[in-house]
Amino acid sequence: MELMRLAVKFPAWLKPEVIPGLPVRWYGLMYIVAFSVAFLLFRKQVRERRFPMTDEQLSGLFFWGILGLLLGARLFATLVYETSDIYVRQPWLIFWPFRNGHFTGLQGMSYHGGVIGCFTGILLWSVVHRFDAREIGDMLCASIPLGYTFGRLGNFINGELYGRVTTASFGMIFPNAERFPPDLEWVRDVAAKTGVSIPQSASGVSPAVNLPRYPTQLAEAFFEGVFMWFVCWLLRNKKPYKGFIMAVYMTGYGLIRFAIEYFREADSDLGYRIELVPNDLPLALAHPLTSFSTGQIFSAGMILIALLFMIFAPRFPGAKPVIFYPQNYASLKTAAALPEKTAEEKKSERNSRRRLRKKLK
Repeated sequence: MELMRLAVKFPAWLKPEVIPGLPVRWYGLMYIVAFSVAFLLFRKQVRERRFPMTDEQLSGLFFWGILGLLLGARLFATLVYETSDIYVRQPWLIFWPFRNGHFTGLQGMSYHGGVIGCFTGILLWSVVHRFDAREIGDMLCASIPLGYTFGRLGNFINGELYGRVTTASFGMIFPNAERFPPDLEWVRDVAAKTGVSIPQSASGVSPAVNLPRYPTQLAEAFFEGVFMWFVCWLLRNKKPYKGFIMAVYMTGYGLIRFAIEYFREADSDLGYRIELVPNDLPLALAHPLTSFSTGQIFSAGMILIALLFMIFAPRFPGAKPVIFYPQNYASLKTAAALPEKTAEEKKSERNSRRRLRKKLK
């Protein structure tokens, strides 16, 4: 006799607000923790490699990187994932953290938009301060994934970005998930297999049922965060060329995100952008593998760019990596950055040396 698998209930003590009634949310705190972790891991690499970067430059780098990340993540979330034209008609709402007189924070951030924004900010900063963006990118990609873990934990605490309906033993019932009418056969079947009761009302019409979902936020937190950080951190001092860690991270993240998207429920207002096999299945159920979400399309783009970079990056000028810089490299770099002397200045110096030698004779 097969034992009935009981669904896991979302922890009732987990609330989006740190203190109920106050405008401080765990999701926002998770961002602060994520940035702090990435900063500390980056600084550790600067020190262990004796990389010629001052603390002031490091702070400036993270300021522009975080600013670009937040701008890109928010713009993508509101302009790419929002199907209504509310942000087009009222663009100031993109960065307005209040709704109907209540503080809500900036709800909705896009990972792929954040990557584009962060990369743009880092690239501009590197050009202005004359650093090799490939080296900066490598160190960032060995630092960011572990911080990213906390962002996904914030999604879990919010009870958002959950997966599709499942009968697996680790399926979880999220309080804010979409509910389904019990008169559907597949709903009754899932409820029976997972031990979810279907209550009966006095009117004889049963209320909608909340079914277990894949906890995809936790899967992303581990595989896109902890696992990718472990891989990139191990390879940080073994890279064959500058930019290698960036390519590894983008390829690895893209592949993992693409796979997890098959278990994550597509956005209700967007659905699947590409469906090679049309169907009328609910978004909460598994679709054919030829159905691709917005996240999968962007992830495929990341993989393609990373693979092209892997092919051409070793041929770029100055691609040979420097794992550990010499002790006096910072002073040499500063000297090399000084403006070259003019011909008249060089001639004057030579004449001065000649006059000095004559006096000494």
